[in-house]
Amino acid sequence: MEIISSKENKKIKEARKLLTKKYRKISYLVEGFHLLEEALKADHPVLQIFVEASKEEKLEKLLAKVGRPITAVKQSSELTGLSVNFVTPEVLKSLAESEHPQGVIAEVGFINRKVDFSGDKYLVLEHVQDPGNVGTMIRTADAAGFDGVLLLGETADPYSPKVIRAMQGSHFHLPVIKSSVTEGFKDLQKAELPILTTTLSADSVAYQTIHKERFALVMGNEGAGVSEEAVKAADILVHIEMPGQAESLNVAVAAGILMFSM
Repeated sequence: MEIISSKENKKIKEARKLLTKKYRKISYLVEGFHLLEEALKADHPVLQIFVEASKEEKLEKLLAKVGRPITAVKQSSELTGLSVNFVTPEVLKSLAESEHPQGVIAEVGFINRKVDFSGDKYLVLEHVQDPGNVGTMIRTADAAGFDGVLLLGETADPYSPKVIRAMQGSHFHLPVIKSSVTEGFKDLQKAELPILTTTLSADSVAYQTIHKERFALVMGNEGAGVSEEAVKAADILVHIEMPGQAESLNVAVAAGILMFSM
């Protein structure tokens, strides 16, 4: 078994670039056995795998579970589309964002997903900048049975390591689409999806009063809230009534309440 022990190895240096947004043109990195399994089960293109040599048996079991035995991978990467690289713990850590990586990192290729918004429920994130919030809301949308997530404007990159970690594989289950604010709202209106924009304005109504079979729920920036464009595009302005003394809710918490309640 050949083990890559240098962080300066060409494959390692090229893969490490994917930790930076400008290099994520055709692929990105996912970390951990759970995310690798989710990618394989969803039939996303896994371009290559970096795994600690001591974790070979664990990888073997995972690949066998999803019908991609490691023996076939070793014999012919063309047969399965997979390439396995055994590395030292130090080399693996150089590819990881987390402090204590689980022993495996995979390079996953992008797939082109087009959404016609023919489903019933969509989450729209407008200028949401915290990666943890973005990833958590995508994961919650997946759990709540939403049909897709639309990321508008300056919303955090869904393929950054922190968002990937917070999503926990939910982006393999439902489409996550990036768009400009203007084009995003145009697409929603064209699909005749009622737009529910969250805001604490005097014109908004409590979410309990809304009964829609189809809708797009718009959540805004952590500090500034939604834009004027989002307010103008709205069919209904909606809020969560708070009987306590807190001024506001974390955007991911608010989104979770709304998605599961509506």
